This record gives sequence, structure tokens and C-alpha cells, in this order.
Amino acid sequence: MKILVINSGSSSIKFKLFQMPEERLVAKGLIEHIGEVGSRFPDHYSGLKVILDKVDGVQAVGHRVVHGAEEFKKPVVVDRGVIRGIKKCCDIAPLHNPANLSGILACQKLLPRIKQAAIFDTAFHQSIPAQAYIYGLPYDYYRRQRIRKYGFHGTSHHYVALEAGRILRKPLNKLKLVTCHLGNGCSITAIDKGRSIDTSMGFTPLEGLVMGTRCGDIDPALVTHIMRKKKFDIKLMESILNKESGLKGISGISNDMRVLESRAKSGNKRSRLAIDIFVYRIRKYIGAYLLALGGLDALIFTAGIGENQADIRKRICKGLFTCVKQPPKVMVIPTNEELMIARQTYKLIKEK
Repeated sequence: MKILVINSGSSSIKFKLFQMPEERLVAKGLIEHIGEVGSRFPDHYSGLKVILDKVDGVQAVGHRVVHGAEEFKKPVVVDRGVIRGIKKCCDIAPLHNPANLSGILACQKLLPRIKQAAIFDTAFHQSIPAQAYIYGLPYDYYRRQRIRKYGFHGTSHHYVALEAGRILRKPLNKLKLVTCHLGNGCSITAIDKGRSIDTSMGFTPLEGLVMGTRCGDIDPALVTHIMRKKKFDIKLMESILNKESGLKGISGISNDMRVLESRAKSGNKRSRLAIDIFVYRIRKYIGAYLLALGGLDALIFTAGIGENQADIRKRICKGLFTCVKQPPKVMVIPTNEELMIARQTYKLIKEK
């Protein structure tokens, strides 16, 4: 079965075509600048039309959807009810879900007889217990508005956990893992017996680690304090927290770890400080999850920084497990979210 995996962003479409169940990559590509002035792609429909002109024999489509809230706990075949559910989640994922939905609707027009599956970033974290996902807010905010920790990068965390089990030759339900997805966006997940029990990202992808341009954990009162002092509106404050903070904001130079490492070696103090903060926050989360799990079989690094920045990995791990009788395996496993989406789509379509 040929499965087309689509990741629709606000102005881009990434795609991969897999032959399943052989898991053979047949084609891949990227279309950018969708909807931008002067672009030949006014919308996702036009971009997908070009993609489908280049690939043939598509028998199913798997879509990455960022937010499924509590409504979607597992992959689903797309129908009218699913589309309504994804729309409902647009309020809490305004940068991602509308773009993901555009890809789904475009495929419905271009491939009307082909089944589509929606694979949600949040689904893997639906196993997190209430004690870990409920915030210290009036409970009505959860009961009426479903304000809670959701977590993201679930497809990546799930994939590398499965790979760890395969490499270690142990069933996933026998392992305690901490998976570190470290790229421009970063998150850490504690996985016990194959189930996510806690993760660093929260209601949005802003919570948790210091990231490329996102601040991660801060005192919530800082937001209103800065807005009052600087007379910022909500839109500007959101932009600062999401796009001007993190490594970029601390260093004043870049959100690229490679650039910061180079500048730090040349003596730039703020680049060094940004890296120190980045490493410290990761170590703190790993320590917390080690206690939450009650032990650890493997610590896994993945994504751009996790896979490629050996010095950062070394700094994170240095002295981290001195108080543990049996230090865990430290593994680098390249993530492959598209393959995971293809696997889940194939399984779902076959079952249906």
C-alpha cells in the first residue's frame, strides 16, 4: 500500500510517500511560501495538486495534526466528525491546526475516494495521569474549558521509544525511558512501560525547556508585569514569548545551537550563558523524571540538537547519574515522525 504522509504548515507542505508495510521511502519533498505574495501557490490545494502530479498510486493519506485535545486519544480515519473535532481545537492551536486542516480538506477534493488518517501529536500523551496534567488553577477551568497539560512531539517520542526497545531487544512494556526531543522546539517525556506518564510541554508548546525562540517555564506573573510596565498588548507579548525568547533572546545572537557553540568558544559570554541555561533546564527535567519513573533503563536523544550536538549531550550527561546504582544506557536515535505516521495510517486503514 502506498501511503502519502502530509505535514501541512501555515506556509509549507512537507510530504513523504512510503510503500507499506515494507516501510520503503518512495518519494519526498517540500513546498514552501504557500499564500505569500508572489508565490505560485496561493493555497494548500494548489501545493498539493503539484505534489500529486509528481507521485502516483496513492492508496491512503496520513496527516500530522498537532492538537487533538482530549477528543482524540488515538489515530482516526477522517470523516465529518473528525473535521469538526479538529476545528474545535483550532482555538488552542491557532498556529498549527488550521494549516493541518487545510491539508486534509485539500486532499478530500483532490483524492475524494482515498481514505485519510489524522495522527495527533498530543495522542501519545493521553496516558498521562491527572496528577501530572492538571494545573493549580480553579478546577472549573479544566472542567469547562479543558485547560490542562497536553504535551506535544508525541509521534517522535513514541517512535524513538519503540526503536529503543528494538535496539535493546526488550519489550517496550518492560522499559523505563526518558526521551529528549531537542531541536528548535524541545520537549522531554517520561515513558513507563510504553506509556507517557509526564512531558515537559503543556497546554501549548511554550511550557517546559528553554528552546530556540520559546521561553519555556517562567513565573506566570512576569507576563502581566511586563505587559503593564512596557504597555504591551496580548499579541506582542505572545510574539515575544514564542519568537523572541529562548536561546535567541538570551544570547541576542541566534536560536541556532551551532552558531552559539561557535560564538561561546570565541568568548561570547551571552552565548555561553544561553547554552548553560539550556543544559541546566534539561538536566533538571531528566532528574525529575528519573524520580517519577522510579528508575531508568535508557536516556534517549533525538531531533536536530539531540542527534547532532555531541558536546551538548556530553554536558547534559556529565555527573547526571552518579547517585544511581545502575546508570542507564544513553542512546542517540534519529527520529522519523513521517514513518511513524505511515505505520499508524497503514494499521488503521487495514483494520477498517
